[in-house]
Amino acid sequence: MDNYSGTHAKLSPYSIDSLTSCQKTITKGYLIDSNNKLYGVFPAFSPFHPEFNLGSRIVNLFPDHFSFNLAGKEKNNKKCSQQLNEMTLQLSSSPYMAIVVTDASVKKDIATSISHMHICNHPLTKTVYHAVYVMSTEAELFAIRCGINQACSKKDISKIVVITNSIHTAKKIFDSKSHPYQLHTTAILQELRWFFAKDQNNSIEFWECLSCLKWRLHQAVDKHSKSSLPSSYFQVEYLGIITK
Repeated sequence: MDNYSGTHAKLSPYSIDSLTSCQKTITKGYLIDSNNKLYGVFPAFSPFHPEFNLGSRIVNLFPDHFSFNLAGKEKNNKKCSQQLNEMTLQLSSSPYMAIVVTDASVKKDIATSISHMHICNHPLTKTVYHAVYVMSTEAELFAIRCGINQACSKKDISKIVVITNSIHTAKKIFDSKSHPYQLHTTAILQELRWFFAKDQNNSIEFWECLSCLKWRLHQAVDKHSKSSLPSSYFQVEYLGIITK
């Protein structure tokens, strides 16, 4: 007999039915019943994954292949915008460089992850993903994941520059401590491991672009993320739309 059938089945401690009436009243947002098979509680990652083994972590094997450029307090908005302009102008003339600009927004309970990829002599590649019941941090990380995946799939790319207004989210990629987003970071690390191992000169840079800068390339992605909503969001989980 099915152990989960009948009225005497043991409820998960995370089930909605385990909450008191008062708790249900004060809980904000959607209540997802863990007993519902569609929205079950699943492990986000495996701590035994090779990417988290002490001797094979990417931060130890390829420490010089990734870097972060932060918009520190010592930099004013004008200087930050100037550095972004100079960097993109320098890289945009090389067919071996990929500039990935990412953003995410949450509107009407739908998270939209956007990435725009710029490569010399290639049309602009836009990647759009919609998801429900996810936090903004996960949506930002998923946008970065999609952008890196697109860049790594292109032949002859030796340098990837990711421009994001969520640099703290990008730093989680290389954080070996436990956090809720390691499902995505593991996938990114696997992609980057392959990318770095393919050529010792391959590298990736993460640049912070604050929203207040209203920098042209990031502003275009931000506008795209806020205007791109599916017509029926109740049926959407992860719907990928790629246009070139």
